Amino acid sequence: MGSQSDLAIMNEAAKILESLAIPYEISIVSAHRTPDKMFDYASSAVSRGLKVIIAGAGGAAHLPGMTASLTPLPVIGVPIKSSNSIDGWDSVLSILQMPNGVPVATVALNAAQNAGILAAQIIGAFDAEVLKRVADFKEKLKEKVEKGNSDLQSGKA
Repeated sequence: MGSQSDLAIMNEAAKILESLAIPYEISIVSAHRTPDKMFDYASSAVSRGLKVIIAGAGGAAHLPGMTASLTPLPVIGVPIKSSNSIDGWDSVLSILQMPNGVPVATVALNAAQNAGILAAQIIGAFDAEVLKRVADFKEKLKEKVEKGNSDLQSGKA
């Protein structure tokens, strides 16, 4: 994430990864304030064993794109509505509008939970155990909706 203020949002990705038993690391790496650290972090990601990078940033939100320019790994960008943003749109567009050759998968504003799920799905495409855990997670989502509808229909909601 680009700053400490992003932690509340980015913790949602961490919670999903924990629930799916996927190891992760979390760090504050600013594209603007610590560019050397960002360069080292992104360029060493493969050698550290990472499979996917989730990068959350607000405002100008250069972290996901700059990270993607430095690694062959998939990068998922989480646009964050920050105190200095233009209602979050600057972050969304900064992450979404990447030039050809430097893709960043982009989730909805503040949707770090979806970034965690997407990262798990990417890893699950090559790891049967992770794929099973993702499938179980999605089944629980289905069951929650069905229970909600059942409660509604029976007057319990």
